[in-house]
Amino acid sequence: MYQTDQRIVITLDAGGTNFVFGAMRGNRFIIDPITKPSNSHDLDLCIRTLISGFEEVIASLEQLPVAISFAFPGPADYANGIIGGYLPNFPSFRDGVALGEILRRRFGIPVYINNDGDLFALGEAMEGLLPEVNARIAAMGGEKKYTNLLGYTFGTGFGIGSVVGGRLNRGNNSCIETFCLPDTYDSNIIIEDSVAIRAIKRVYGELTGNPDHGLTPKDICEIADGTREGDREAAKEAFRRFGTAAGDAMATAVTLTDSLVVIGGGLTGAARHIMPALLEKMRSSISTLGGDKVNRVQMNVYDLDNENEFREFARGNGRPLKIHGTEETVTYDPVKRTGVAISRLGASEAISIGAYVFALASLDGKQ
Repeated sequence: MYQTDQRIVITLDAGGTNFVFGAMRGNRFIIDPITKPSNSHDLDLCIRTLISGFEEVIASLEQLPVAISFAFPGPADYANGIIGGYLPNFPSFRDGVALGEILRRRFGIPVYINNDGDLFALGEAMEGLLPEVNARIAAMGGEKKYTNLLGYTFGTGFGIGSVVGGRLNRGNNSCIETFCLPDTYDSNIIIEDSVAIRAIKRVYGELTGNPDHGLTPKDICEIADGTREGDREAAKEAFRRFGTAAGDAMATAVTLTDSLVVIGGGLTGAARHIMPALLEKMRSSISTLGGDKVNRVQMNVYDLDNENEFREFARGNGRPLKIHGTEETVTYDPVKRTGVAISRLGASEAISIGAYVFALASLDGKQ
């Protein structure tokens, strides 16, 4: 979708330290990125920085852009382009800033602001996991086509985005979240405290009795691999607990939305230590009061990065079912399936593609 579109959309990677400005056409960047300090502590200076960055992008283009589209940290009223609330990285925005309207008035083109998790999911649905899965199923002779996707990001926080029927689902209030679900290990705290960079560092510190270890998740991953000195079992356990908590949250969301799952973010580099526990949790069962076992997810959950599991996922278990009173048959597959995979695009590229697609789909009346 929009791979050959010639319209240009200006994009922004809005970090608390730096703003990175760009421009896309046909789902691809067409200029070198322009980086400026975000000046997030000073509202006037921050807005001037945004305007000057977009002005530089426009000046470098051969044709005028049709929209500005980017992700910005929430909380926010994304539909109306208003940023406000508890924003640790943008303290000057806490009382509310009509950022979309400011930029629209300055540049005279539509401005679309979204949550990064939403745009990650949309990018993966348009150019990443969803079309890849459907193409591979078709190549194997299958007829099933998936249209729902949950996108999760593992990093400083635990982000989520939802695509339903091929369209981004922003809900009624632009407030589809996962970070605030109850934690797997203590229901009185948020699950993000077990599914974020800080969780890996904290658990490793607790298990080793050294909370001030100063190690990064990459360091701890290397310890778990056995390529760096340290407590290997504690490192493995830190990632296992992370995976269990993430799988717990995903099981709930998949049950409610009947979606495939794609995961992005920096911590996916440790997927080999996270995914076994994550999949185990999603494949687990719970009980009724009468003692009957019920699958946590009412579908078979497949690891789509495992070639053998993908073949089973794609092949299906269809069989002829006779239509009562006739000699005719229909194909019946009683096994319901979903799957989980690590992003091939990477979070940054998927978010950028999501921003581009969202803008053009909105202009075309398709979003």
